[in-house]
This record gives sequence, structure tokens and C-alpha cells, in this order.
Amino acid sequence: MVTRANTSSRKHFLTQRNAPYIFLLPMVLLYGVFKICPYLYSAWLSFTTNQSGKQLFAGFDNYTRLFKDQLFWKALGNTAIILVIQVPLMLFLAILLAVAFNSAFLKLRSVFRMGYFLPIVMGLVAYGILFKNMLDANSGVVNYLLELIHLKPVPWLTDSTWAKISIIMAMTWHYTGQNAIIYLAQLQSIPTELYEAASVDGANGWWKFRSVTLPGLRPAILLTTVLSTIGTLQLFDEPYVLTNGGPDNATLTVGMYLYMQGFKYFDFGYASAIGYVMLIIIVGLSVTQFWIQREK
Repeated sequence: MVTRANTSSRKHFLTQRNAPYIFLLPMVLLYGVFKICPYLYSAWLSFTTNQSGKQLFAGFDNYTRLFKDQLFWKALGNTAIILVIQVPLMLFLAILLAVAFNSAFLKLRSVFRMGYFLPIVMGLVAYGILFKNMLDANSGVVNYLLELIHLKPVPWLTDSTWAKISIIMAMTWHYTGQNAIIYLAQLQSIPTELYEAASVDGANGWWKFRSVTLPGLRPAILLTTVLSTIGTLQLFDEPYVLTNGGPDNATLTVGMYLYMQGFKYFDFGYASAIGYVMLIIIVGLSVTQFWIQREK
């Protein structure tokens, strides 16, 4: 039997002020156990080394080794090349697609939108295997089509330059539609009165795009630039499936190198050090991008 005292104590415990915090408490506890604790443990691991199955404190040895590791710098350079080429290309195409999707003259817009968004639904490994089969030098459909128009087959996955291009093409195909949908949502929030005012002032299509569309897209461009930069710096699935880092480490990325150190050589201390160096790089680039966009 519930007494008046028990009911009163419950009322005092669950008040309008503390109720949100009580409801959030389970999520905070789960986040702490499954997120914060692994972060702290990996930070400690980065200062240790494995000797005879035991993790021994090694100070900054892993970080010193990292900065002298030529293969790490090779992987970082490969990642940077893909980032500098793929992200601007992808976002440029996404803006063009969003403007086309937003056009009143485009028929069957819903069908086109769904078609360009479908690639993001496909799993990373699945679409990696798809591109690997399509770009195979001997039996791939791309080289078959090139031969039909009397062009030489291309070593898409066995040449260092073409392998990078293949990864860039695969990533662009997979993620452009997703970014186009984000831009389209932002475009639809731009007041039509701005375009009407620009028309009254005699602006043509290019000036409307430059003076109205691009400024209106700035928040979405900032968001997609930061997210795409973070995703590319963590690149793993595409090079792992398409080229396995080859040929001759030409497509080895930092994400792949971290995976190799941790799960191939079981050097978890060194892998953790790589992860935290990349965390610093990602945070630094993200803050820089936010600062540049705010200054504009």
C-alpha cells in the first residue's frame, strides 16, 4: 500500500527542474561506459608498448617512432592527395545536382532525387566490390566499353596513379547524392523574393547563382566540407576493398595503416598513437574550416 509519505518523497525527488537530467542519466552512463572509457583506455595505450604479451609504459616512444615512420608519412600523403582532389570535386558536382533538382523546369524530380540518393544506401563493402569488378583490367565492363570504341584498356587498379583515380571515382559516385540532398534542403530555405529582386535588378542566371544561391548555401557548404574532410581522413573501406593499399602502397591510407598496426601486427600502442595524431589533425582542420567560413 502506497502511503502519503512515499508519494510525497517521489514528488520531491522527481521535479520539473531535475526530471530532464534524470531521464538523460541512462544515456550519459551508457555514453561514458562505451565511449569515454574506451577513449581514455586508448589514450593510455598510446603511451605503452607490448612486450611478451604485457603492456608496459613507454612514454612518448610511440609518437617519436611515428614521426620517423616513412610509411606513415606515405599513407598520410596518399590520404591528403585523395582529400584535396575528391572533396572539392564531389561538393562541386553536388551543388550542380542540387541546383538542377531545385529547378522548376525539371520533370520527374522525385525520381531523379531518389536515383542519386540510392548509392548512399548501398553498403561500403558492397559498392567497393562492385567497382572492383567493373574496373578489373581483364574482365571489367569499363575496359570492355573502352575497347569497343578502340581505346586501350586502362590499368585502373594496378597503376599507382589510376588506382588513386579509381578510389576518387568510387567515393564521388557514392557520396555526391547524399551531399546534393543536403544542398537541396538548404536551397529550398532560400526565400524566392531574393531571386525576384535579383531579376528586377537585371541579374542573369549566373549572377543569381553567385549572389543569391552560393551565399544561401554557405551553412550547408561548411557542414559538408567538414564532414567530408573528416570522412576522407578516416578513409579505409574503399582502398581496402579496391586495391588493398596497392600497388606498392600507392593507395595506403592512414586508416588502413592504423588497421594494419592494430589488427595485423597487434601493436595496439602504436595504432592508438596513430589514431590520436589523426584526431589532432582532424580537429585542427575542422576548426580552421569553421574559422575561414566565419571570416567570409
